[in-house]
Amino acid sequence: MRVALIFAALAMVASAAQAAAQDRDAGRQIFRDYCVTCHGMEGRGDGPMTQVLTISPPDLTQLTVDNNGVFPVSRVVARIDGRMPVLGHGGPMPVFGDLFAGESGVLDSEAGAPILTSQPMVDVVTYLKDLQR
Repeated sequence: MRVALIFAALAMVASAAQAAAQDRDAGRQIFRDYCVTCHGMEGRGDGPMTQVLTISPPDLTQLTVDNNGVFPVSRVVARIDGRMPVLGHGGPMPVFGDLFAGESGVLDSEAGAPILTSQPMVDVVTYLKDLQR
């Protein structure tokens, strides 16, 4: 019983923190500062660097469509902050974990479990959710 109450309290705190702490405008600015060169202004994978990249950036407006109608929060966070394993000869995207370090933040995964991350990551993921078509 006591453990269940602790988990319920943590879930409430995480949800309240997430609801109060998402900043789409900050996320948009982070996207413009770090992502536009590859992903383009609208996130469609058509940034100016695509001409020299060996791996084409994905269309970020299609993440939900490509994931059966569910925005893949866990995969997006892992890809950006480097939690996703890097291939032997590099990966399709640079790791931005250190750049998005800062104040702690929480996101709910697509399964509802909290993902502990940074506030800038919460903001940019919130912005990416808004880009979905």
